[in-house]
Amino acid sequence: MSLLVPRLRPGNALSPRLRLTYHNRMTRSRYRFGEDHYPHFMTATVVAWLPVFSYPCFADVILNSWRFLQTQREIKLLAIVILENHLHWIAVGPDLAKRVGELKSFTATSILREMQQRQYQTLLQELTYYKLRQKVDPTHQLWQEGSHPQIIETEAVMWQKLEYIHNNPLRRGSASPTIQSPFASLHRAGEGGRASKTVRAQGGAWVREQ
Repeated sequence: MSLLVPRLRPGNALSPRLRLTYHNRMTRSRYRFGEDHYPHFMTATVVAWLPVFSYPCFADVILNSWRFLQTQREIKLLAIVILENHLHWIAVGPDLAKRVGELKSFTATSILREMQQRQYQTLLQELTYYKLRQKVDPTHQLWQEGSHPQIIETEAVMWQKLEYIHNNPLRRGSASPTIQSPFASLHRAGEGGRASKTVRAQGGAWVREQ
């Protein structure tokens, strides 16, 4: 079953005029992680909002990395969405800040290696152009700095973030969330805090799992 993904042209993420000021704006987040027992809402964004995840092979790297955190690092994922140039997720677990850093490092290395193997030269050139000047070691930079963690301390805030993740593709102007984001989930908490329903957009259709 094929996945429907948006096809955007790399190189058009920012206008030439905005490129001149981009490096000064991509700074570290002012957000901080809280205690491990609190869920956190997080965002990871590709530099210059380049449409890297228009290609399912790169989204697969994210999905596999999330699965690794679940099975090997005791991280619970409560909701996820991958859009063409950024992702949102809610997670809770031990050493969450460290695990998020590991995920961003591993996914950046894996995705850049995949780009090189597939000879996606335009994307690679863009990721070199937008690399922060202080990063002298890597040739390319995939992620913007920070993951903007927001602590979720109340049920009301949890529902707000869940609905945001679920509706994010629709707010971006697509009448069909499956076209805008084939990699999305919404976990609705039932009694005892357990997920009673999961809605996923995969293969061009919403699928409800019990």
